[in-house]
Amino acid sequence: MNTEPASPAPLIAVEDLHVAFTSNTGRTLAVDGISFSLSAGEIVAIVGESGSGKSITALTLTRLLEKDLPVTIAGKVIFEGQDLLNLPNRSLRRIRGNEIAYVFQDPGTTFNPVFSIEKQMGEVLKVHGKKPNRQHLQSALEDVGIPDPARKLKQYPHEFSGGQLQRVLIAMALLCQPKLLIADEPTTSLDASTQLQILHLLKQLRNRHRLAILFITHHLGILQNFADRILVMNQGKIVESGTVAEVLKKPKQPYTRKLIASIPRIGSGVRRLGVAS
Repeated sequence: MNTEPASPAPLIAVEDLHVAFTSNTGRTLAVDGISFSLSAGEIVAIVGESGSGKSITALTLTRLLEKDLPVTIAGKVIFEGQDLLNLPNRSLRRIRGNEIAYVFQDPGTTFNPVFSIEKQMGEVLKVHGKKPNRQHLQSALEDVGIPDPARKLKQYPHEFSGGQLQRVLIAMALLCQPKLLIADEPTTSLDASTQLQILHLLKQLRNRHRLAILFITHHLGILQNFADRILVMNQGKIVESGTVAEVLKKPKQPYTRKLIASIPRIGSGVRRLGVAS
């Protein structure tokens, strides 16, 4: 008789996901039958070149692609027992932002320059039927390492650095205490030092709140001390997956080895993907 406890169900499971776009020139398959899962408190990174399908995958999980694009989606996205791809819009809106939050790439284009940080953070709560509370907003800024949060709430986006704005954006995403944070290239527009600070912050938040994080990036080099698992995407497919050590130290696929070879190293000169220097 098997007496071992059953493994807990994943927080979110993607099953045989396909995403295709239709245009005047025909049909383009952007995501081609991928499957993966993510558990509570786990950090999983999807990595690949631009156009590999990683951001399309992330946007599909909360159906953010459906608004303006001629897109066909097939497969399942099971979040806590519910298939998000088949939920009515009203039910999906209750999950989006409350249970699953999204952080986009460039914070500079996310904020409205004419409204204070307090007003913009408060709007997030209003959208989800919650009453803004200044102490709650201050605590959220403090949680992401913003100094003097009471004063910072009164300021405007142009008074913040890029790294500080990214911290505020993360604070806004976590206002409703989601279980899953999707971070789509959140460090791309930042310098190397600030990138590491944001990664350290995300890991702290994961530990503090048992937050699951799906992290999208094209940069394998930043994942070594950050992610628990890596999914490598190429041409809409997951071509390799494993722990960080497995993927970075013992890559199985030629594409993964080319990605690793393209990581810039001091004194190594310029290397392009798949091209010897």
